[in-house]
Amino acid sequence: MTGAFDDLLAANDTYASNFRHSDLTGRAARGLAIVTCMDSRIDPLGLLGLRAGDAKILRNAGARVTDDVLRTLVLAVYLLGVDRVLVMPHTDCRMAKSTDDDVHKLIAAEYGVDTRSLEFSTVPDQGAALKHDLTRIRTSPFLPGSLTVGGAIYDVHTGKLLPIEL
Repeated sequence: MTGAFDDLLAANDTYASNFRHSDLTGRAARGLAIVTCMDSRIDPLGLLGLRAGDAKILRNAGARVTDDVLRTLVLAVYLLGVDRVLVMPHTDCRMAKSTDDDVHKLIAAEYGVDTRSLEFSTVPDQGAALKHDLTRIRTSPFLPGSLTVGGAIYDVHTGKLLPIEL
């Protein structure tokens, strides 16, 4: 693994020379899991005042609660100390600006790749999608009813969270 990743390997050398997290376990020290988007403008630990080891971070396009996110939450709750979940999509999200059909057409037209067998889970109404995802977690037969679940939309332009109630 060289060439295209040389900058990352060099940065890792610096990071490893000052590494201070060897005492952390795999458990979420603050009992928190965060479901958020893969958008690189989001620093989930920083924006919530957390540190390495405090929370489990689950990221995907659009911050959607997919089957894989549910699977991961089950493991986080029962094996890794999670007792609360924050679902946190964000403003100015590419997944909220188009439909799955639009994305399929764009990729086909620009790159010649047929992606119609994939579901992108675009979110034309972020508030409705967030409420749906919160309900999906709360009603999962695999998660305890005592699990605390909340949602907020992160504003990438101000750094503020807008809590969303069901």
